[in-house]
Order: sequence, then C-alpha cells, then structure tokens
Amino acid sequence: MDRLSEARRWLSEAEWDLGTAKDLLKLGRYNAAAFYAQQAAEKAVKAMLYGLGEVPIGHSVRELLERFASLSGQDVGSLMSSARELDRHYVPSRYPNALPSGTPHEAYDEPTAGRAIACAEEVLAFAKRFLRNLGL
Repeated sequence: MDRLSEARRWLSEAEWDLGTAKDLLKLGRYNAAAFYAQQAAEKAVKAMLYGLGEVPIGHSVRELLERFASLSGQDVGSLMSSARELDRHYVPSRYPNALPSGTPHEAYDEPTAGRAIACAEEVLAFAKRFLRNLGL
C-alpha cells in the first residue's frame, strides 16, 4: 500500500474515533470519551507520519508530533499543549490502578472530556491541512 493510501486509512480512523468520543461525551461516558479523543489525535499524527513515508511507533501524541516536526520541518508548537493534555488520558482513563483511588469512570467529568475532545479537534484539523497539502 502506498504512503498516501495508508495515511488516508489512519486519518479516516482518527475521524471515526473523534466521532466516537463525541458520542460517548453525550452518553456521560467521560473517561471513555477522553480516551477516544486521545486515540483520535494519536491516529491523526500517525496519518501524517505515514504521509511522509514513516512507520510510526508509540502512543504519545507529544512524541509522535516531535517526530513529525523533525521529519517535516513543520512547526507544531501550537499543538504541544493539546498533545500533553491528551497523553494524560492514555492510561488513567482506562485502568483503576492508574489512579490513587476509585475508578476511571468516577474520576472523569464532562469538562475534562470536553477539553480532551477540543484538543483532539485541534490536532485533527492540523493533520487534515497537512495531508491536504500532500495531495490527500
């Protein structure tokens, strides 16, 4: 599969995950909404890396963006705060032992999930612009 086809597949899944995050927010499944927001951003950045011909490894949105910036020369500074926010939700949103007490579904609330979704939207918008410029 060529790099743009692979990038397209990853961007499609990123968009799907963002939609899932929004659906989960409406249902009050805030921890899951935050996790899917993180997944959407992770996959969007991986789509950009595939677009560059790279095979991305890892789950940190911040680290993936840093790799993308080093390869592409693109300024991603405006996305780093969102990347850091999203990385905070990769494990604690799913595993009770990542929290000092209680469960992820008790620890998350609507504002937290909403912020995660807004961060993911920012990353996806950047990815779409970049990939459009590649001809996707």
